[in-house]
Amino acid sequence: MTPNTSLLDTYAHLWRSPEWAERVALVDCASTATVAYGALYEMVASIAGGLRRSGVQPQQRVAVAMERSLNSVIAILGVMAAGACPCPLEPRLSTQEVQDRLQSVGITTVLADAAHLVRFNEIPGCAVLNVDALQEAAKYWSKDIRAEDPGLLLFTSGSTGRPKGVLQSHKGLLNNAKGVIPATGLSSQDKLLHVMPLHHTNGLNNQIFTPLLVGAQVVLGERFRATDMPALMDKHRPSIITGVPTMYSRMLSLDFTDESLAALRFARCGSAPITETLHAKIESLLQCELVVSYGLSEATCTSTINPPGKRKVGSIGQALAFQKVFLRGSDGREITETDVDGEICIEGDSLMLGYLGTKEDGVLEAASATLHSGDLARMDDEGYFYITGRLKDVIIRGGENISPALIEQAISSSPDVNNCCVVARPDQDLGEVPVAFVVPTDANRKDKVAIQNLVSDRLSRIYRLEDVIFVESLPENSVGKIDRKALERSLIG
Repeated sequence: MTPNTSLLDTYAHLWRSPEWAERVALVDCASTATVAYGALYEMVASIAGGLRRSGVQPQQRVAVAMERSLNSVIAILGVMAAGACPCPLEPRLSTQEVQDRLQSVGITTVLADAAHLVRFNEIPGCAVLNVDALQEAAKYWSKDIRAEDPGLLLFTSGSTGRPKGVLQSHKGLLNNAKGVIPATGLSSQDKLLHVMPLHHTNGLNNQIFTPLLVGAQVVLGERFRATDMPALMDKHRPSIITGVPTMYSRMLSLDFTDESLAALRFARCGSAPITETLHAKIESLLQCELVVSYGLSEATCTSTINPPGKRKVGSIGQALAFQKVFLRGSDGREITETDVDGEICIEGDSLMLGYLGTKEDGVLEAASATLHSGDLARMDDEGYFYITGRLKDVIIRGGENISPALIEQAISSSPDVNNCCVVARPDQDLGEVPVAFVVPTDANRKDKVAIQNLVSDRLSRIYRLEDVIFVESLPENSVGKIDRKALERSLIG
């Protein structure tokens, strides 16, 4: 069935149907508990009823502070079914960080589990609802959700300034699912192993909301640890797994049985650039295609993806249905030619309602009709996009623009390199020069000159590396992206 207004409309119809009611929807790796679709409807509706009885109003922003579990997933869905807007909070933030975030987006109500009750009771002006002790009430499922209503509130990752929230609409959540399902062939036969954060757009939109629209099974693992993956794969035999490049990179040294990989249709990768060398290593390890996608929280989640069975290594794929993805030149015109660099821009129903926390606390800064991603790309004659850099990451050396991604591709072709990141270092003469941070494959093999020569042999003179710094690992933010800003700061400090 094609939903009309929101995911919630269709969930209510399908989850209770005789065909779906006994089908397993969620599995908890930690407790081995399972929840069927019919029971999921009842549990979500029960929380929604309790929230309404506790005074939660339609469109109200409600923070969710809970340990990673089936209960936290059900709670997020319960807030949505109540007609309110959930904001899953990132774990391990300090009390001050949490207080700043809640204040910046105008949240005064928090739904918390036992592990978080005391901490949130200490925050002034914060009404804390115990998810395990909500007032008894009749089950509830909102029938008044409009397409333009707020459906999910997330914080941008990697921010070093004032907290900024991205407010996504029910229209956007639905539009993302409508694009992802046909592009990936997602169906009730799929089983997804979920190890991504639940405060991240991919972890919710693509790995919870969308699978539950087609009757798939979601296996919720604990927080990602590479060493857990062989056993999880062997036990659950998923057809789809999703990760970011650093997660897959950490799995390369581990052993997976052929049986544990046999059901995999594809592995999905996004959120950060991936080198062609690492791409090939991951496919060899998992014995299936690695499907790379691209998206932003500001466009709900996914905007382009490589179709399974037709993926192109090095590409972020083709535009999803129901949204417009195009390139715009520095002169403002839309680029229609192939192999010409431009900024990725996105239009359509997937765009966010706007930012919160950028002006007055809780006041929405409405989004424009076109989202400018800040990412540079080019397109081939089949409509596949290829990232070539990022506007704010471009290194300007003596007036020449340098793409860090091109240098990283060259460095990663060396078998002596496990991972790398190229950033700008201030230079008195040239303005900026490129410096590479490299994680060697073998800690005893650190050949700086060889890496510099590799780049010089493959790229023009302006790309010459000023320095190579060997490190044990690269810093990451909360969703596994390499923290370029941290590396840049280390060069200045």
